[in-house]
Amino acid sequence: MNWDDTTDATPDTERLVGSVADGEDQAVEAALRPKDLGEFIGQEKVREQLDLVLRAARARGATADHVLLSGAPGLGKTTLSMIIAAEMGAPIRITSGPAIQHAGDLAAILSSLQEGEVLFLDEIHRMSRPAEEMLYMAMEDYRVDVIVGKGPGATAIPLELPPFTLVGATTRAGLLPPPLRDRFGFTAHMEFYEPAELERVIHRSANLLDVEIDPQGAAEIAGRSRGTPRIANRLLRRVRDYAQVKADGHITRDIAGVALGVYEVDGRGLDRLDRAVLEALIKLFGGGPVGLSTLAVAVGEERETVEEVAEPFLVREGLLARTPRGRVATPASWAHLGLTPPQQTRGTSGQGDLFGA
Repeated sequence: MNWDDTTDATPDTERLVGSVADGEDQAVEAALRPKDLGEFIGQEKVREQLDLVLRAARARGATADHVLLSGAPGLGKTTLSMIIAAEMGAPIRITSGPAIQHAGDLAAILSSLQEGEVLFLDEIHRMSRPAEEMLYMAMEDYRVDVIVGKGPGATAIPLELPPFTLVGATTRAGLLPPPLRDRFGFTAHMEFYEPAELERVIHRSANLLDVEIDPQGAAEIAGRSRGTPRIANRLLRRVRDYAQVKADGHITRDIAGVALGVYEVDGRGLDRLDRAVLEALIKLFGGGPVGLSTLAVAVGEERETVEEVAEPFLVREGLLARTPRGRVATPASWAHLGLTPPQQTRGTSGQGDLFGA
């Protein structure tokens, strides 16, 4: 129920456990999105703080402060932007940073906004620098200077804008320049979901999709969803398909486990690529350390795919460590593959004996 749209096509869209939305995801998500903060599951602190911001703005009869939402894909940034517009009773305009390559592109969007309208700017950190600088004045003074002409004869024409609310979303908040970040009145970081929260997400989605699922089935799916609602809903749809074809349509723990086994998603949420990286690291290189390029060649993938698609989750789960000497398998990764680590990789971090510490 809480997800983000994206316009980027990446290798992650091809994975069942990828957090980037493809066309099918976006279509389903539109039907499953919660319509207000009361329906939104998870992100308790963010919801509480945002509710105060919006209620105060409504009480003053003013436009809500600009909002910056950061966090991994699939956690609910786009959904929250739509909820902000709904709570404020305002229309919403949706665009993305990569789509704004020139200051004129941004000026055209800003000049057509209505008073109080919400402008959702996804992947705001990827906006061009000239457009970014124009946005500073628009956010602070509700004004932009449109340059007419070129060279010595160029003229800056000030254009007044109606008050509006900018909701920026980013997966890499560190790339935002401080002048832009400081102009947001409210900043929130979206955390990964706990299994219990994902179970609630799955039950709500199953009800909307008219799918029968018992608590144990929901728990099984939640445990393999990598803390991300988008992935939970995608796995639910695939398990639903299996249950309709191979069973009576009712999802139990056993049905969910067998179905996700068919799709090669194991009990910890790892898929074929994740396991291939760990198996190459352990079986071919003795647990490492090994360079990223060598590891990518061993699994038959591009370096960027291993680094940007597989590694973040493996590192977050404590199954792989990045070190100055290369990638290292932790004892947890050996255990996950049912193997016994050699003596030098044992320990709480999997790196102590390796580096002589």
